[in-house]
Amino acid sequence: MKAPEWIRLDNASIIYPSCRTKNYATLYRMAVALDEPVNTALLDAALRTTAKRFPGLCYTLDKGVFWWFLRRLENAPVSGPIPAHRPFNFRRNGGYMFKVGAGGNRITLDMFHVLTDGTGGMTFLLTLTAEYLKLRYGSDIPAGKWILDTAQEPQAAELEDSFDAFSGKKGSLDREQRAYHVRGTVVGRGELNDIKMSFPSAAVRARAEASGATVTEFLAAVMIHSLQQVREADPRSRKRASLKLEIPVNLRPIFGSATLRNFSSYVHVGTDVGNGPMTFPEILEEVKQQKRLFVNARRLTTRIAANVALEDNLAIRCLPIFIKRPAINIINRLKGENYCSQVLSNLGNLVLPEAMAAHVRDIDFMLGRTRQRSGSVACLSYGGRLNLHFSRRIAESDFEDAFLRQMASLGLEAAVEHLTPSRAPEGAEKNRPMRWAKVGLFQPYFAI
Repeated sequence: MKAPEWIRLDNASIIYPSCRTKNYATLYRMAVALDEPVNTALLDAALRTTAKRFPGLCYTLDKGVFWWFLRRLENAPVSGPIPAHRPFNFRRNGGYMFKVGAGGNRITLDMFHVLTDGTGGMTFLLTLTAEYLKLRYGSDIPAGKWILDTAQEPQAAELEDSFDAFSGKKGSLDREQRAYHVRGTVVGRGELNDIKMSFPSAAVRARAEASGATVTEFLAAVMIHSLQQVREADPRSRKRASLKLEIPVNLRPIFGSATLRNFSSYVHVGTDVGNGPMTFPEILEEVKQQKRLFVNARRLTTRIAANVALEDNLAIRCLPIFIKRPAINIINRLKGENYCSQVLSNLGNLVLPEAMAAHVRDIDFMLGRTRQRSGSVACLSYGGRLNLHFSRRIAESDFEDAFLRQMASLGLEAAVEHLTPSRAPEGAEKNRPMRWAKVGLFQPYFAI
């Protein structure tokens, strides 16, 4: 199948170009650690082959009179050194909206969310890694859940906009309440603090199952309990009582989609502590009930339909892009991150073919710098370890410290790695006020 010369942005990604600034973009990073240093020449060869199997990633962002769109790239992507995890210039990257980096024994992937979500990104990275190992060692690695056969032709279903395909006829969105945000010293622009916590996955799973919860529900409850502790220590007299997490939901297994583009939604789970603190078991019970209530096809179809209807609204469609862009950016500033305290994105347990697992020592997943929230949490399980990355734009680690204490109180000890300094750099501002993004009417899409 030959990819179209241009395609529309899917429903999940239409806001991202408007909100992209010099210092902010919706990025995430994934990384694979191998047992030997990476041969960059072989990695580039593997990247060329893998990119042909993922034509949906070989597009750049362009704009018309009314909407942005994706334009097909004809040049091949190339890898480079592992970059800083921050917004990058697409034009200087050959137009590509993802970056593959290599350093030591690590292969990294930085992905702009316009192209795909975490499931699509991890499928690309692991397929690339499998292709590299085939070239390096002649390994026989079969295709599977996370690994595509690069000898197979791309399928039309993999380029599908599944939001349109599975949208209901009538939609509605829940009314949301503004949530509590952890405050702290904002670090310099372009900087991101990251703490990696690694737990024995079997122990975490056993502890969750003993409470009748999934691992995601269990971690969410620990995070909300930790937010409650941070809020109790917050000296502000007026602080919001709603403690909420945004949990992305992979829609592919729910609706039977094979798309490699964005196809995820989210649910908000949490509690209100305005009438006093809650115990951990109480929080866990609320999280379980809320998540199971919200994660079902009927409710998710209603949410999809509401978002698609908004995109298809004639009045909105007819607005020229130079009006849409600042309008969407302002709305995102006012509402985007105000309705949740943190994000918890869990890719689940990754199981690789034996020939591949023999060379893959570790896998990581982290989210980029947030715009208004203090930070985000991304996690996955691999090789008997549950790896969580707490990324944040503030210097203080009060929330992370509270999370570690709560997990320890439940008998779960972590190996902790501070991947970036947690102290505020000289000159950082305490509780810096919001600044509006500079959005010029004719600012090119690739400017950062």
